[in-house]
Amino acid sequence: MTDQELARDLGFLEAYTIGLGTMIGAGIFVLPSIAAKQAGPASMISFFVGGMVSLLAAISLSELATGMPKAGGSYYYVNRALGPFFGSIVGWGMWAGLTFASAFYMIGFGQYLLPGLGKYVGFLAGWGDIGITVAALAMAALLTGVNYYGVKETGALQNVIVLTLVGLIVAFLGIGILDGPTIGTFLPPEGWPAVAATVGTVYVTFIGFEVIATSAEEIKNPSRNLPLAMIAAVVTPTLMYVGVMYVSTGTLSIDALANSPIPVADVATEFMGPIGALAMIVGAVLATVSSANASILSAARVNFAMGRDQILVDWLNEVHDRFRTPYRAITATGIITLVLIAIGVGIGTLAEVASFMYLVTYALVHIAVIVLRRANPDTYDPSFRIPSILYPVVPILGFVACLAILLRMSFIVQAIGAVIVVFGIGWYIFYARDRALSQSLVGDAIAPTSMTVADGQGRYRVVVPVANPDTERDLLRMAAASAHAHDSANAEVVAVNVIEVPQQTSLSQELAFEEERVERQQELLDSARDIANDLGVGLRTRAIVGRNAGSAILDIIEDEDADHVLLGWQGTRSRREHVLGSTIDPVIGRASCDATLVKLGPGENRGDGDMMVLAGEGPHAPVAARRAEEFADASDDEATLTLFNVQQPDENEDTTPQERGQAVIEDLAERAGLKPESYYSRVEVAEDIEAAILDAASDYDTICVGATRTGTVSQAVFGSLPETIGERTDRTVVMARGPEESPTSIRDAIARRLES
Repeated sequence: MTDQELARDLGFLEAYTIGLGTMIGAGIFVLPSIAAKQAGPASMISFFVGGMVSLLAAISLSELATGMPKAGGSYYYVNRALGPFFGSIVGWGMWAGLTFASAFYMIGFGQYLLPGLGKYVGFLAGWGDIGITVAALAMAALLTGVNYYGVKETGALQNVIVLTLVGLIVAFLGIGILDGPTIGTFLPPEGWPAVAATVGTVYVTFIGFEVIATSAEEIKNPSRNLPLAMIAAVVTPTLMYVGVMYVSTGTLSIDALANSPIPVADVATEFMGPIGALAMIVGAVLATVSSANASILSAARVNFAMGRDQILVDWLNEVHDRFRTPYRAITATGIITLVLIAIGVGIGTLAEVASFMYLVTYALVHIAVIVLRRANPDTYDPSFRIPSILYPVVPILGFVACLAILLRMSFIVQAIGAVIVVFGIGWYIFYARDRALSQSLVGDAIAPTSMTVADGQGRYRVVVPVANPDTERDLLRMAAASAHAHDSANAEVVAVNVIEVPQQTSLSQELAFEEERVERQQELLDSARDIANDLGVGLRTRAIVGRNAGSAILDIIEDEDADHVLLGWQGTRSRREHVLGSTIDPVIGRASCDATLVKLGPGENRGDGDMMVLAGEGPHAPVAARRAEEFADASDDEATLTLFNVQQPDENEDTTPQERGQAVIEDLAERAGLKPESYYSRVEVAEDIEAAILDAASDYDTICVGATRTGTVSQAVFGSLPETIGERTDRTVVMARGPEESPTSIRDAIARRLES
């Protein structure tokens, strides 16, 4: 049985923008009016304190998430450390917090869409509070539907929105500060208590880094990327919020700011004019949608984690047969969000309840760090640990800070939060207590135990993605031939199968609820092991659950430090989206090791028999020749190897076409390291080179051709001639290229710099 692995698809920038997309949302566009009403210019301090409290939580969460990178984030850590009693409280609390936050974002959307854009678009004006509610309901329903159907483009759109928002806020701050804001009386009449209470109101803006923790299983190099992304996702909006409040309270009077439904746009009007205000309105509309979308996704993942631990009924986590999304969890989250909007819960109350539930969660997260440090279970091996100089100061200070803010919040918010906590307790007592899988580690924290570590070894490796039982044996046999030719003693083939999952579905959720697909995956890999035994080749299998098969295979190649990747191809091309296939294009185009693409012909023992190598002057022709020699040497039959070249007749040349062709063949043999006695030469003269090659191919069992392109070319990865041969001949066709480093994109370069 092969344990399924979850593909790590998220780099630093992806993880950072996931968190930032939630934090730079309705908060930065809507909360300035609410915060100014409560604390005036001193609300800057409220935002700063909220950011510092979140920074403490981010540090604790970073250790927990790298120690136990599982879907569910804070819920999972608390449930594992403190047991299902507290797990039920946090799980239901996080779900409630995310639904209240989603409703908050949607009302912010309605305010900026109608009163905001209404100043520029006539038919959007004059709708009043009812119009705002209707707009919020419509967008909430649309986002629920988008996630229900599993639209893949939402992730890419989220990144674009976040980068756009950062640009808008930076422009707002830069121009606003140059305009010279003037701060009046700093502290509100109620003094510091009002400032402290406002921290609870605005804390909803800082829950975005929790979204990063819920995706911990999917983050590359989590020891660096996860804490870096979480801390950056806290520090960036903290500085922005303080700056926005400074500019806002220094530009408009407190009364004008407090009564504005679109505060940032009204402030921008003063120093950026109508165009600047419109830009901020459009940004706010995008931001609120982005934040709500991220919250709905996170809520569904918390549901799944609870179901995995049998704290929640599995019925809620069922994956849709067609869309592959947890449609019931998404629908339930959407319905509750719609109800909160429809019954008219105030936007300030929505924000505060969401803040309350996450402050409860983070208070318990800090305790979980201490418990896990003391208990030190075998499954807890964080690659990032809170530095000794900060431990246990960070978790203790963070716990006390969360409690202090909770005690300063309004009575109605405390009452709503208490109801949710009591519901979580009741759910545990009457449902989860006898079903929950986990147990508290508090006892082990009193009597700590040691942990164990594993080690491994390196080998020459060929990675073979397998997906079709009909082609599996031949691909593995060809991979084994290549491996043994290089290092027969230590050669190893790694068979990989990938189950693709849409963005809306947690990778662990697909693994748990897609039993049929997982069983097929296991059967395929079990068959690979049987084939490997028959062939006498060392083989390991890796079962992957990921967002994109091509990206997952590239990650495996890097993780295994593979020397060669060999893939099967059906022999058809499409110019619409991919040339050779959605999985093949990125792997062949970006893999830094040898890459071989095989289109298997009819019959048995495909890839054996007489080999024809298309001899040319391209940089990858020697790779094709070596590949052919490997397959011929491993063949059970008396296989032959022929280097074939076609020359066009040219009476003006000093040498004959046959002489020119023979020179090309000999040069290729020398570059490939072939001995003269190991191959035959064949030169033909024809006007139509392509037709001559296709005609000659019928005389051989396997055709090997090197890539004609150098560098990674968008879409077309081998060149038109090799791909045409692969498509139009009925023989087995092998297309090969050598190691090739594609140019590093600016985005990847920035990510690597941040990771090093």
